[in-house]
Amino acid sequence: MNLDLFNYKLPEKLIATKPASPRDHSRLLVFDRKSQEIKLQKFFNITQYLQAGDLMIFNNTKVFPARIFGQKTETGGKIEILLLKNLMSKLWQVLIGGKHLKPGLKLRFKQGLEAEVIKPLEGKTWQVKFNFSGKQFNEIINKIGETPIPPYISSRLNCPISNLKSKYQTIYAQKTGSVAAPTAGLHFTKNLLNKIKNKGVDIEFITLHVGMGTFEPVSVNTIEKHQMHAEYVELKKSVIRKIRQAKQEGRRIIVVGTTSARTLEALAEEILNSKQIKDIKKEVNIFIFPGYKFNLVDAMITNFHLPKSTLLMLVSALIGREKTLELYNLAIKKNYRFYSFGDAMFLK
Repeated sequence: MNLDLFNYKLPEKLIATKPASPRDHSRLLVFDRKSQEIKLQKFFNITQYLQAGDLMIFNNTKVFPARIFGQKTETGGKIEILLLKNLMSKLWQVLIGGKHLKPGLKLRFKQGLEAEVIKPLEGKTWQVKFNFSGKQFNEIINKIGETPIPPYISSRLNCPISNLKSKYQTIYAQKTGSVAAPTAGLHFTKNLLNKIKNKGVDIEFITLHVGMGTFEPVSVNTIEKHQMHAEYVELKKSVIRKIRQAKQEGRRIIVVGTTSARTLEALAEEILNSKQIKDIKKEVNIFIFPGYKFNLVDAMITNFHLPKSTLLMLVSALIGREKTLELYNLAIKKNYRFYSFGDAMFLK
């Protein structure tokens, strides 16, 4: 399929520069796949479309302040690093902003943190070795690091940087490891979660640490040639049992966000058919686009995504490309807010 099939024009004024307050007062577009009915709602009304027995899957990953600024030791030239993945001990896979990069280049940061560039890796990333690791490294990063913000927001940010560590985080975030938030979860409040539970909806959590693929645009004209970056996932055996039971009983599995969708679909074979159920910890790189048949996901809560993005393609796989663009155009017409801090859709 051609990449241009997933393009649309969005007025810049509709790019959300700060989250709704309260979180659950964002807007919600509800689309019923069976009846083709569309409802324009507030997010806190999502309980109207849930029912006892539904199983909702949330991603409990936690964004860490992965963006750090420093200098080249020899020249004093400025450098910016985005921490992507801890490879082992002091070794990290990173994105580096700056010129004249080469193995052996030494870098220094605040709080006594130092690093050496080791070698180039795939996708314009580098392997870097720091002088600290573990708890000591994490303490330094929490002091000097900034929350990485998607480029379509950072240039027009309407939210103080100091607020981002809490604003750009779900209220149920637990496991540190993401460079971007699973933004569909930003709409939930404790009060709304309690209302959902009181309705008899079963809530469970998986973990997918969002990686650089979130920021990486599709650069090939034929989307089938696009290579997804691997992302680390964790799924407890107790959750696997819940998912398997829900599927056997014909109850809806509702995923909160494309990250939860990717996790379940990438692990569908193991979840449904493994004779011995055990915890899963691995990396996945599933690419979902139109033509894909979903194995576990029955419904999805998701934000409005960038043109030509893999996330838009995933939504298109669930409800169809033409219908997706139709709903996006309606949202634009109705002045819905787009992207990370924007409004949401419930596709059921």
